[in-house]
Amino acid sequence: MSESGMSVAPTTPLFSTERTFRVWRYGVGHSQLLLCSMPWGEHTDRLDLLFEDVHAMQLVTRYEALEIHAVDEPQFDRLYEQSGLPARWKRSQLIVKLKSGSGAGWVQCGRLTLERRKGAEQDPVDRSGPRDLLLSLRPADLRTRRAGSDPTAP
Repeated sequence: MSESGMSVAPTTPLFSTERTFRVWRYGVGHSQLLLCSMPWGEHTDRLDLLFEDVHAMQLVTRYEALEIHAVDEPQFDRLYEQSGLPARWKRSQLIVKLKSGSGAGWVQCGRLTLERRKGAEQDPVDRSGPRDLLLSLRPADLRTRRAGSDPTAP
């Protein structure tokens, strides 16, 4: 096994949706990137895709029918090297590809979460209030998926 342990099959989506996401905010201070899918048509909820501890990214501003994929080992190594981070932090990072009908990109981060928030009146910058956690990924989660083990097992 390589140092990063990131060899999940790149063709298997970690998440996919027909909804459109837009880049909503990037904050240098907390290294957070927020992509939002706002309520539209039959969708009365908002989806927030939050990347934390962001160290590198390549984005388009709009993702129609978004898919999130793990990168394979050679891609991970190449992108990680381009980020300029020290090798000792490699195991604390994950890199995901963002694919859609309107463009593609990738994000290198320490954590990714996807939350559903009810109602159209909520401000995406205000992240307080009730929400449903739909997805949460850290680097170890991808290593666990690759190994085929149950992350809830003792």
